[in-house]
Amino acid sequence: MNTVTPSSKIADILLKRGTIGADALRQAQERAQAGSVRLEKYLLDNQLVPAAEITLALAEYLHMAPISLVHFTPNTQLIDSIPADVLKKHQALPLMKAGGLLVVALGDPFDIMAVDELHVLTGMHVTPLVASEREIHDALNRLTAAEAGQGLELEDIMKGSDSDVEVDRDEEKEVSLEEMLESAEGAPVIRMVNMMLVEALRTRASDIHIEPQEKTLRLRYRIDGALVERPAPAKNLHPAIVSRIKIMSDLDIAERRAPQDGRFKIKALGKEVDIRVSMLPSIFGEKIVMRVLDKSALFPSLAGLGLDAHAFEALSYAIGQPHGILLVTGPTGSGKTTTLYSCLQELNKIDVNIVTCEDPVEYQLPGVTQIQVNPTAGLTFAGALRSILRQDPDIVLVGEVRDGETAEIAVKAALTGHLVLSTLHTNDAAGAIARLVDMKIPPFLIASSLILSQAQRLYRKLCMACRKEVALPVDVLAANGIPPALFSRAAAAAHGAAGQAATGGGAEGYVPIYRAMGCPKCNNTGFKGRGAIMEVLKVDEEIKQMIMKGATSGDIREEARHKGMSTLKEVGLLKVREGVTSLEAALEITGGE
Repeated sequence: MNTVTPSSKIADILLKRGTIGADALRQAQERAQAGSVRLEKYLLDNQLVPAAEITLALAEYLHMAPISLVHFTPNTQLIDSIPADVLKKHQALPLMKAGGLLVVALGDPFDIMAVDELHVLTGMHVTPLVASEREIHDALNRLTAAEAGQGLELEDIMKGSDSDVEVDRDEEKEVSLEEMLESAEGAPVIRMVNMMLVEALRTRASDIHIEPQEKTLRLRYRIDGALVERPAPAKNLHPAIVSRIKIMSDLDIAERRAPQDGRFKIKALGKEVDIRVSMLPSIFGEKIVMRVLDKSALFPSLAGLGLDAHAFEALSYAIGQPHGILLVTGPTGSGKTTTLYSCLQELNKIDVNIVTCEDPVEYQLPGVTQIQVNPTAGLTFAGALRSILRQDPDIVLVGEVRDGETAEIAVKAALTGHLVLSTLHTNDAAGAIARLVDMKIPPFLIASSLILSQAQRLYRKLCMACRKEVALPVDVLAANGIPPALFSRAAAAAHGAAGQAATGGGAEGYVPIYRAMGCPKCNNTGFKGRGAIMEVLKVDEEIKQMIMKGATSGDIREEARHKGMSTLKEVGLLKVREGVTSLEAALEITGGE
């Protein structure tokens, strides 16, 4: 071919990289030209060149950066701000935004209309990256599958969905649902249980509650932290549902008077998910709570946690230390385990030995040795931790510091060259120091071992499809001791919310704030997804001196604030200014802080 075309240039690049031989390439070019197909598409469709190599060749030709989306966790809030049909039409996936910049992965980097249309829709400068069209297609399909059927009744979901789930009781043996249905002669209870699980995945529920009442059965899903009631099966099906879940969890079907815990795996909607099961006898029968543990929802690194600059810098510094203790505090269900697992995934390298001691093991992480404590068998946190320290660990995760014995061993481990990550139940970051003192740990040992203390809460994110701009509720601010000036445009710009403020709206001189409304896309709750707000206290020399002198939590907190720490309430109000959550939702979790 004499004319220099994009395809011929890409062919030269593939040849130069040694991705394909000259003869095979020449034959592919002839067949692609005869079929009026772009060379790169022909090579992909016929599996002559891996998709990753085509992506790299396109990136080199167009002088664009390539990206792999295999382990990428999409930002649903960002994706919801752009019509789904536009993303599918252009095979585009928004990756991140910063100020007025939007970074987008394109499956077809020659689609110049994609960048223009996204610029018009968002008003932002679009920076395209090259990605595999298949990876973008799969990511968009997963998002569509997760949202599909959120407004359906349980009876509707059951129709024609018998093969949506595969159940796996152990690592080695995976049993398909079709085989189960054949052996059980299509029993409706099997379809019903599996469809409860499917609906939980589609609605992004974290827990499924099946609660027997006197004459009815109650079915509720915890979605974005709030329980939502759904149509329930008939009460007479309760014993069969319990038995079915016990079989899946490998529990004792005959035992109905004692609590039981188990777990199983399912494969549905293109993902593999662990389900943790808890059975609790009640006066009307056994109550079942199933916790949905979706590993794909974990952040692969700290960057995905959405921390402010001070918190990210402090946490990155802490996990980069060779030894010491990092404590994450907060109430049950505040995302402490997710934060620690994100830290572990950042630290999980081939040259480090990571051992965890948990109750129970929530997510199974490849490359990490995980131990589940069993107090009835004599394996406590303290006992397990002693044994772990004889396993030559570099990094140790202790699920929770519950008593003085565990705290003492953890401190000694930190002082003898180990990095220890753990959780503690306190209200704020400075309170962790007082809690350790209460556990009889000498202040000088705390000062020598503690690197960082962090408190966190989970806030509910507003649904971007239906949130509504409202006037600044001055009475609510006054009742919670919040000066209205905090929401002025100048204050918002000073705290990095200038881009949000510039969109206009709201009272004169104030950034717009929003409230939840409700639409089918968010299950009529007004919220979609959750995020973490964090108060991160870095233990520097001044803080160490204060700890050794027995300073109060209040004094330590004020010193940390002076050094740049934002409190939970301040971070929550920042999220309100950014339009990510409502004022009421932020105060709900931080009002007393």
